[in-house]
Amino acid sequence: MSTAVLAARLVLAGVFALGSITKLTDLRGSRAAVAGFGVPERIASPLGTLLPFAELAVALALLPAGSARDGALAAGALLLVFVAAIARSMARGEAPDCHCFGQLHSEPAGRGTLARNLVLVALAAFVAAAGWGDPGPSATAWVGRLGGAGVVALAGGLALAAVVALTTWAVLGLLRQNGRMLLRIEELEARLDPTGQPAPAAAVAHHGLPLGSPAPAFSLGGLYGETVTLESLISAETPVLLLFTDPMCGPCNALMPQISGWQREYAGALAIAVLTRGSDQDNRAKIREHGIASVWLDDGLAVYNAYRAPGTPSAVLIDGQGRVASDVVGGVEAISGLVDDATRAPAAPVRQVPAAGTPVMPVRQVPVRQVPAAGAQAAPLGIGAPAPALELGDLAGKPVSLTVPDRDTLVLFWNPGCGFCERMLEDVRSLERSSAPGAPRLLLISTGSVAENERLALNAPIALDQAFAAGAAFGSTGTPSAVLVGRDGRVASAVAVGASEVMALATAASEWRP
Repeated sequence: MSTAVLAARLVLAGVFALGSITKLTDLRGSRAAVAGFGVPERIASPLGTLLPFAELAVALALLPAGSARDGALAAGALLLVFVAAIARSMARGEAPDCHCFGQLHSEPAGRGTLARNLVLVALAAFVAAAGWGDPGPSATAWVGRLGGAGVVALAGGLALAAVVALTTWAVLGLLRQNGRMLLRIEELEARLDPTGQPAPAAAVAHHGLPLGSPAPAFSLGGLYGETVTLESLISAETPVLLLFTDPMCGPCNALMPQISGWQREYAGALAIAVLTRGSDQDNRAKIREHGIASVWLDDGLAVYNAYRAPGTPSAVLIDGQGRVASDVVGGVEAISGLVDDATRAPAAPVRQVPAAGTPVMPVRQVPVRQVPAAGAQAAPLGIGAPAPALELGDLAGKPVSLTVPDRDTLVLFWNPGCGFCERMLEDVRSLERSSAPGAPRLLLISTGSVAENERLALNAPIALDQAFAAGAAFGSTGTPSAVLVGRDGRVASAVAVGASEVMALATAASEWRP
């Protein structure tokens, strides 16, 4: 029995050690995986950082006989937390990336992942129960019997094993990257016959999930702490284009101006969600530069892998019923064709996307697409409708006018106690500093106390609206959100909800001049 207990301890220790080491080499992915299971952003980051250290502690505790029972109990408790998180996601129809073994092996959490963890739970229970009185021989006692040369040899062997492990991890990452490149090259070659002419459609390789199959659900964070799910993006009237990018990908960066143009040109006809690798810091500057909305962080590539994307940039179309409506296409030309196909009206010519460097269509004529908050039914005012008559006072109690005769007004609905607002405050200050002559005037309509709003240190007028009556009058569903009001007192844009869409609206409004 003691031999079986020792074997079970070694298996558990190996699993937890491997999970810990692979997560430590990709802490960013570990944090993203924890957030993918629905853990709030403010907790997911520290929890994702601490998790691999907890796994390493469990692995080490399982080796000596004296701490084996406690290690088994800790392993069982940790595994039960994993099982509960996976079961909860499955019950909600979600399949977040488990990131169980970092970049070495990761897959959408599902029945296989659940079954594996349940087997490990049973193994931990066996060690804790059978080894209660006799946990078996120590797995580390032999170290104490080593002489000086033996200790040196052991240290050298461990160092060599670490080097081999790191080299293997690096090679696997390189092979995955090269594999994506080869798939892309094969697809391009498949499109040409030996004479250099386009091949028939049947000869083109298929990438992605079967057409008509249910689109894998996901939950991702945004650049400013907001969260989106596939369900919230889908509308029965509007298909969704998921566009996979990487901030270090040259073709992705070259595609940015077109993405911005598509989002403005086809707002209301096609929802374009940009799913990008990297952190918010990696992406925020480029996204703001081009005024792109609906950007979501897929740093662990969970969604990318779930949709079987062959590389970046690539895209797939999801219909209004949440079904896969296209292959995953890669490259600027193929993505442009997919956008054209998705937006082509049966009785009207296809609208053209403005080329990079051409004037942007006036914001007052094009709504910014919004994702309503869960459970909320937005009823925004139509573009061109008279703005509501509001009677609000500033921080000193003086009346604040919604419009001014010589400039449009960007109305920003704010709450000093809103974490999402707090995260984008520095961007609002930067917007103030970079405001050009003739750009829209900024007006904050905020809840909270006078002191809380004074601490924002903004030059823009701030009107107090404790009941959020002004936001409701415009059809806003929460904070942060914004709407553009023309100098003529009419609504000039749809309500932009969420920090990324607010900044995209602000950027677009500043670029346009009447």
